[in-house]
Amino acid sequence: MTEKIKKSLRDSTKARWTALILASLSIFGAYYFNYALSSIKPMLESILGWNSEDFGTYTSAYAWFNVFLFMLIFSGFILDKLGVRKTGLGATIVMFLGTALNYWAVKHQFPEGAVVNIPLLGAMKAQVWWSSLGFAIFGVGTEAIGITISKAVVRWFKGKEMALAMGMQMSIARLGTTLALVISTPLAIKFTVTAPILFALIVMLLGVISFIMFSILDIKLDKSEGVEHQEVSEEDEFKISDIKFIISNLGFWYIAILCVLFYSAVFPFLFYANDLMVNKYNVAPSLAGTITGLLPIGTMVLTPVFGSIYDKYGKGATIMMIGSVILIFVHGILSIPFLNEWWIATIMVLILGVGFSLVPSAMWPSVPKIIPEKQLGTAYAVIFWIQNIGLLFIPLILGIVLNSSNPDVSPNKIAVKSAIEKAFTEKLSEQSFTEKEIFKAVEKATGSAVDSIVQYTTYEPVSIEDVDTEKVESEIYTDISQNIKDIDISGDKKEVLKKIIHAGEQSAFTAIQKERLNLRYNYFYDMLIFLGLSTLSLLFAFLLKIEDKKKGYGLEMPNIQK
Repeated sequence: MTEKIKKSLRDSTKARWTALILASLSIFGAYYFNYALSSIKPMLESILGWNSEDFGTYTSAYAWFNVFLFMLIFSGFILDKLGVRKTGLGATIVMFLGTALNYWAVKHQFPEGAVVNIPLLGAMKAQVWWSSLGFAIFGVGTEAIGITISKAVVRWFKGKEMALAMGMQMSIARLGTTLALVISTPLAIKFTVTAPILFALIVMLLGVISFIMFSILDIKLDKSEGVEHQEVSEEDEFKISDIKFIISNLGFWYIAILCVLFYSAVFPFLFYANDLMVNKYNVAPSLAGTITGLLPIGTMVLTPVFGSIYDKYGKGATIMMIGSVILIFVHGILSIPFLNEWWIATIMVLILGVGFSLVPSAMWPSVPKIIPEKQLGTAYAVIFWIQNIGLLFIPLILGIVLNSSNPDVSPNKIAVKSAIEKAFTEKLSEQSFTEKEIFKAVEKATGSAVDSIVQYTTYEPVSIEDVDTEKVESEIYTDISQNIKDIDISGDKKEVLKKIIHAGEQSAFTAIQKERLNLRYNYFYDMLIFLGLSTLSLLFAFLLKIEDKKKGYGLEMPNIQK
């Protein structure tokens, strides 16, 4: 036994950290794509005609198959049966396929008014349906790779710097989140709304390659320990009967419920955070991601630090309680209507990054203290499944609440786009401008006009009852047509389009301001939902600490074995 331990590849610092980096890179792309479209929510509305309920449906689709078809539970069974390598490779391929379908759906121009009738869900815009379906397939692969990498870290770092390793793994993954929040909008503005998804598709392919490289190293680990061609030993193989132990463990349920509450107060917040910065704090869309991107940047630095503290000094349950208290404070401040200065939002995002670092740094390394290693795959799967219930319903509820509490925003944005589209089409279709060129011009003019209204104007908007949408659309169209009618369109196409777009957005801005249309979302009720989730997460962190004292799981004890 001593000889095998000495030979084990996991005893090589270089080998185990290389394995961690390769495994983490496979999920980097997933974290990027998860927030790629959320960063351009305003463009989805003003350009593609989505509304907040459509966006809520899309973000909730991530968990459709994981929750209703129990794909996450099956992923846990598969992981414990087939092992890390086969499960992980399949998961990365599924992520790539889901992203590819999403890219096609957003790029494809569906006929106006095209809908798909879905059982239980009813009629849904065709583009929203296909995009959501791609996101749902992507979600299956992402959650599968998540539990796979969690088990891989335990396999490589058990008895060593496990919390630090899990923190580093999350840091690398959240670099993808930061990238999505910061660059998605600039990419979409410079090119088109599909550009962030195309970038995700490329990164996802690199993730497949990275996991293959990890698998090669993982095979070498087996060989170094004398385990040839058998990643899962028969004595450690999961048995269906073992699930009874997992679901009858009160500590497991406390940590699982804490997980769903905590992550539901953070992940869906990130879906809407860029839009919140634009609508409440008047931040330019191209800069909003820079502020929200500070959150994952902070977690990349702090999660490994807090994980290292847990490794050396323990206090896991206490760390989770402190993190929950920070969430309550941040969401409480962000929900106060009159605190609408951008620097307040920036400070709160930074503090939220601290809270978001504390809880995961202690929560995930605590699971192996509650559940035996042979059942870890299924235990993580059940926790992730419960977490996905939150990721299914909370974003959907947020979208419905945001849409119903701001009923005039989406119709007004659609009216603005229709007016610009009608004016541009009449002007440009006479010459050799293609439908694609006209669409891009409409896209840029509409996005710029709407964003400028939200960012710069302070007028008291007219209530929805006092707005005749058809009349307003006609007036905006007339103003734009008058301002672009004398532009010579016989010259260089690029220069002509620049002039048309500039004149169109300026005319639209003036007309919208004159009509005092409401294009700004009020996020007050959504922020109250986040505040409630944060408060409940503190309650279950406290209950987990009490249970730890009763059962002696050792959550307050260090991870490193001396």
